[in-house]
Amino acid sequence: MFYPANRIVKADPTPRLAVLDRRKAAIIRQRIEALVVRRAPQVMVKIVGGGRGMRAIKAQFDYITHHGSLEMEDDRGVRTQGKDALDDMAYRWRVGGSLIDEVSHRHEALYVTLSMPSGVQPSLVLQAARAFAQEELPDSQYVMVLHEHQANPHVHLAVRAQTKSGMRLNPWSDRHRWRETFAEKLRDLGVDAEASSQSTRGEVRKYESPWLVRNDEQGQHDVGITMEIGSQGFNKRAKAMQCWSHILTALARSPDPADRALAEHVAAFLRETPFVTEMLGPPPERDVAPAHNVAPGIHAMEHDRAARRLTVEWSMQR
Repeated sequence: MFYPANRIVKADPTPRLAVLDRRKAAIIRQRIEALVVRRAPQVMVKIVGGGRGMRAIKAQFDYITHHGSLEMEDDRGVRTQGKDALDDMAYRWRVGGSLIDEVSHRHEALYVTLSMPSGVQPSLVLQAARAFAQEELPDSQYVMVLHEHQANPHVHLAVRAQTKSGMRLNPWSDRHRWRETFAEKLRDLGVDAEASSQSTRGEVRKYESPWLVRNDEQGQHDVGITMEIGSQGFNKRAKAMQCWSHILTALARSPDPADRALAEHVAAFLRETPFVTEMLGPPPERDVAPAHNVAPGIHAMEHDRAARRLTVEWSMQR
């Protein structure tokens, strides 16, 4: 719910003191309060593979720096600006490891966008992005540029796909951890930020790629801007609602008045989630026999929805 599932930690035989468990519980309470009480802004970390050769990478450099008019910062902490600096950066990337041809058959770079909603100081977003890159990309060659001319401040981060030690990055399985790290760096700077998943928030729609949205606006794409989740997405969100039900029960039964007050906020948050309001809908008719011309898998899914609905309703009524 609140920590990346792919974070692997080796077992530590050292006995743990109870104070560490209390500290972890306090952190979880803080994360819950940020999400259900303050409704903290959600960070965005978007990863796109690209850069099939130096021609494409140089074009990306031109785009993120507005053809050299914006300042860029590399992995050494060096800040430069202008066309000559762009040419020098492109040369360093071309020969900084295995040679990158002008046109390549594979992705030679990753493009990452680190973003926050409007209202956050752009300088803080840049500081958080810098700390993020230093922690998550210590062995990588990268260049970052701050964009603050749009409504939401964001940092474009171009990363060389091959690390300095010769390995190739494959960050798609680490996307959630990257969001958590970026949010953590923002919180360290005093910015209220969260990185909860769509399942945890009970969101039921996923947004299409920006290029599809642009094509849709130009009449070149006949699919809506948002798409409903499938059965796998439904099951993930239903599982998250079950986790919320356990949290809600524990808070409601706590002897601490602050916990019981937090339980009321959690219940209100769950009732407002799109998953509960749109996907679960009204209680099912329990006495109606199922139609025989419906696929068995649909019956199983509807039964699962009903069972999970009752679990969530029971928890919110508690």
